[in-house]
Amino acid sequence: MKQERFAGVLLHPTSLPGNFGIGDLGKQAYNFIDFLESGKFSIWQVFPLGPTGYGDSPYQCFSAFAGNPLLISPELLAEEGLLDSAKFKNYPLFDPKKIDYGQVIGLKNELLRTAFRSFVEKGGLNSDAFKSFTSYNSEWLEDYSLFMAVKNHYGGQPWTNWDKGISRYELAARNEWKAKLYDEVNFIEFCQYKFDQQWSDIKDYCHSKGIKIIGDLPIFVAYDSSDVWSNRELFSVDNDGKLISVAGVPPDYFSATGQLWGNPLYKWNVMEERNFDWWITRFRKLFSLTDIVRIDHFRGFDAYWEIPGDAETAINGRWVKAPGKKLFQTVRNVLGTVPIIAEDLGVITKEVATLRDEYEFPGIKILQFAFGETGEKKFLPHNHIKNCVVHTGSHDNDTTRGFFDAEKKAGSGVYEWTQKYLDYYNDNVTSELIRVAYASVANYVVIPMQDILDLGSESRMNYPGRPSGNWTWRFTWNQINHDISGKYSELAELYERIPITKNEFEEIETENK
Repeated sequence: MKQERFAGVLLHPTSLPGNFGIGDLGKQAYNFIDFLESGKFSIWQVFPLGPTGYGDSPYQCFSAFAGNPLLISPELLAEEGLLDSAKFKNYPLFDPKKIDYGQVIGLKNELLRTAFRSFVEKGGLNSDAFKSFTSYNSEWLEDYSLFMAVKNHYGGQPWTNWDKGISRYELAARNEWKAKLYDEVNFIEFCQYKFDQQWSDIKDYCHSKGIKIIGDLPIFVAYDSSDVWSNRELFSVDNDGKLISVAGVPPDYFSATGQLWGNPLYKWNVMEERNFDWWITRFRKLFSLTDIVRIDHFRGFDAYWEIPGDAETAINGRWVKAPGKKLFQTVRNVLGTVPIIAEDLGVITKEVATLRDEYEFPGIKILQFAFGETGEKKFLPHNHIKNCVVHTGSHDNDTTRGFFDAEKKAGSGVYEWTQKYLDYYNDNVTSELIRVAYASVANYVVIPMQDILDLGSESRMNYPGRPSGNWTWRFTWNQINHDISGKYSELAELYERIPITKNEFEEIETENK
């Protein structure tokens, strides 16, 4: 009988410990995988892995296909002989619990450029491995590498501010800029090559431990991205790049004025005419990086909130139908029955639930939303179903300790209601809430690392609607009590969330192929 009950941890690689101001794919990532194994976790969930743009958000990337070069490990580059590890000693001391992106980006870029020069000197650009990578990924890599090269030339300005020819993606201008920025284009491709190598090794190591990776697919792409620049016929922009309409959500739990994301919307009629080829490429790429794909804002595949391109808030929008069923049927026809999780939070209509259930996509339950007189009762543990993913909270929530501390301070009664529901009257309920999640009938339970460590609001990952200062949290190994692994091993045993063996994992992989 196949294992159907899994437990995991939500942690983005940027939050890993390390000496370079930001978590990366080096030795600390392998140490974290070992930690997952020791706690009998079988899932590692991450945020989108792309190159971050506005606000350093992994949900606003310069490409829906590329990897984030900030995640490349300088230590592993040094082991290849592309960097001199002795020079790392001159690095400034970073805050081990918080990312300073302004400092990190400059220093990491300097290291990557040094490694690139070594790579070129060693003949790496002519190697079969590099040529094979660029050829296999040419469908997106050529446009992305030129986009980033030109963006760097313009000091990071959005593509709408570039010279007219290249801004409009004209062939003659592209050829001219490719020649002009030849070395820079190769540097961008080198970064993607190294990201791909290092991440592939991480994925293989996870599999050797019986651990699957849940990746994340933002439904929309960033306005300032190679995707929109090179495929504007697929997005709600005019020929000059002006936004016609943008994405967001109406007023909700997080914001009284809604959320104005600013992402261009899709021209679904054009995508459908092309048999959703852009989406097929996107899904195929993400499934090469991860084992399971979580789709953020799943409801947007049934209907999306369309906001005028010049709006200042998300209030004055309208719901527009999307061809979600046609898309997912096409994905299934081309890629087979792939494992997808539907982020179905917020106002979910009957139509959205029908779309989710028709393809048997697990939905998501957030325990923080469940408690109190006004809580959403569908998230209470006794209302869970097998085909779902349970979290104590998400990246958009406060930590569980922070959440309940705030409710106690506000005197809302939520904390007391929760204690009564759990029949648990100790001072802090985070640990008990995790135990209840493990006990749930849900097939998947994935706990944010902040809750594993029982951290407060200072460790919150993101404040929706706040333009800066998010995505900076990191943990340190001295925060991990030596009893943690034993505790979670016992929970896995008690509630039958034992990781599958390597042989079982390989059997499932073979069946899926």
